[in-house]
Amino acid sequence: MSVTAALGFLACGLAAGIKESGDPDLALVVNRGPSRTAAGVFTSNRVQAAPVRWSRRVLADGRISAVVLNSGGANACTGPGGADDAQAMAEHTARAVDTAPDEVAVCSTGLIGVRLSMDRVTAGIAAAADRLSPDGDEDAAVAIKTTDSVHKTAVATGAGWTVGGMAKGAGMLAPGLATMLVVLTTDADAGADVLDSALREAVRTTFDRVDSDGCMSTNDTVLLLASGASGVVPEPAELAGAVQAVCRDLALQLVADAEGASKEIEVAVVGAASEDDAVEVGRAVARNNLLKCALHGEDPNWGRVLSAIGTTSAVFDPDRLDVAINGVWICRDGAEGEARDKVDLSDRRITVTVDLRSGDSSAVIWTNDLTAEYVHENSAYSS
Repeated sequence: MSVTAALGFLACGLAAGIKESGDPDLALVVNRGPSRTAAGVFTSNRVQAAPVRWSRRVLADGRISAVVLNSGGANACTGPGGADDAQAMAEHTARAVDTAPDEVAVCSTGLIGVRLSMDRVTAGIAAAADRLSPDGDEDAAVAIKTTDSVHKTAVATGAGWTVGGMAKGAGMLAPGLATMLVVLTTDADAGADVLDSALREAVRTTFDRVDSDGCMSTNDTVLLLASGASGVVPEPAELAGAVQAVCRDLALQLVADAEGASKEIEVAVVGAASEDDAVEVGRAVARNNLLKCALHGEDPNWGRVLSAIGTTSAVFDPDRLDVAINGVWICRDGAEGEARDKVDLSDRRITVTVDLRSGDSSAVIWTNDLTAEYVHENSAYSS
């Protein structure tokens, strides 16, 4: 179970006819309380979809009773009419689940620049409200998929309380979140400030360190809702740890399902002068298309790693850089190290380790290889 693993939550997912394929495309997640505190993190893209703008506003008081999500249309760059549609989704959901519109978050994903068919959306909301269930979590996770090949869920437990979550996302995975929608739920009793702190720290080191293709979406949303139904007030650090675990699990599932990927690549930067340096280097390596192509072809081309490092402002000495791929230090002191033929790249998972030898800070960035399948999928993705 995922978003209904925590007590106090109901969910549903169904086909409302938004997608031409007839696949599931609308989901509801409802918090039945007794508490309805919430926190959220959104895309840093300056072009933001109408649902993001709506949800930012309603989260201002740290309270959410329900989330309505649709795939099959992003409701982004749709003008004033799109804003009206996002509000209408909240209002119809509020009536259907007996809450106020300003306690309903709205999430959408799909093609940019296309208005939603609101007759289908509102009919779908009514139907989903009638089918809400503690067992509706998997249907909800399926309904928010776009180019995802699998639905994504995760759960972590504490002493008498639970954190669960679902996510969608397979492309445009880059810092500042990704083309993702994530709903996390917990039955812990926690205030909005505690939730906000836990969520922001978790996102900072998980979703915000996924860098699949260097592209940033307009709709990224990560929400954390608390029902308090367990009656347990965990220590903030315990709750933050569970939220971190669920976010990390979901982030890695996003990378594993990245469009066309055949390799899951972890870029671990150590020996950095600061965490910011480590993140900057990790992102530069993760975004290097030449390296991504080389790893797809199972070529341990450490020269491309050094070239990427050299584009950053991080503190390092070019003659003291060390690079390992899958544990083999093929670059030492900025030059050839162990033999390249010792590196086995046949497995799907690859680790690139960069030692800047300039300090004690570190960071990890997750990415994937660049494949012909990625190009095909995104050239065939109709607009």
